[in-house]
Amino acid sequence: MNINWFPGHMKKTRELIQANLKLVDLVIELVDARIPFSSRNPEMQILAKGKRRILLFNKCDLADPQRTKEWKEFYEAQGETVFLMSALSPKDIARFMRFMDQIGEEQQKKKESKGIILNQVRAMIIGIPNVGKSTFINSLVGKKSAKTGNRPGVTKGKQWIKLPGRLQLLDTPGVLWPKFNDQRVARHLAFTGAIRDDIMDTETLALRMIERLQVVAVNALESRYPVDANPERPAIEVMDDIAKQRGCILRGNEPDYTRVANVILEEYRKGKMGRITFDRVEEMRDENESS
Repeated sequence: MNINWFPGHMKKTRELIQANLKLVDLVIELVDARIPFSSRNPEMQILAKGKRRILLFNKCDLADPQRTKEWKEFYEAQGETVFLMSALSPKDIARFMRFMDQIGEEQQKKKESKGIILNQVRAMIIGIPNVGKSTFINSLVGKKSAKTGNRPGVTKGKQWIKLPGRLQLLDTPGVLWPKFNDQRVARHLAFTGAIRDDIMDTETLALRMIERLQVVAVNALESRYPVDANPERPAIEVMDDIAKQRGCILRGNEPDYTRVANVILEEYRKGKMGRITFDRVEEMRDENESS
């Protein structure tokens, strides 16, 4: 199953981001903590080069804490500034605001050294679709300033949002990149809902998710669905067993793959399988060493 999804509006978004970078002092890049590598748009990293950047791991409450720690250390070793949070946690939002106050003071000192008075700190927020940018902004301001939705592609254009203090945010629509060279990255994006389900073969997608869970979170899979999910066992047999357990059965006692696929995808995305991270630091290191 090859996955590529790049609607026309994403090209316009890329151009919008490029045109407005000169207006901001720093860039806040949101990534999904469950896929902290797969959810980074490589084009945005190139576009924002030269700007101070904050790499914000969102949805940490849905990710494996140990894997989140490993990814934080990995990016920090590359000189990145990393902040961990859940946009739905008031405590995390308060921590972030204190953190941004510090960043603002740093930016002010840099400007003052050049004889510039910085009345406001302007930050652009970037990220892929469905990473939680609008939820994050609404939590910051305490009201619905940004449109939200449980599907990718809700935010349509740029929005300037004033926050308490000196911080002003420029929100931009989520944007992917034109071609996924690594189909594992594409699958991870699809698993988490960054690519719209209505363009996907959800039955095959759920099957591929089971295959991946058998590698990265077999205990979580067996705990949610009391089935034998041994990695040596074909994923289709595991899917058949889940269908029987959940009553997703057609006439003739055949599995209803459409229904069971929707169950599996929805329950993962809502965190009902537990805190699972698909990306692995060690896998990427192994691949880089072998290439």
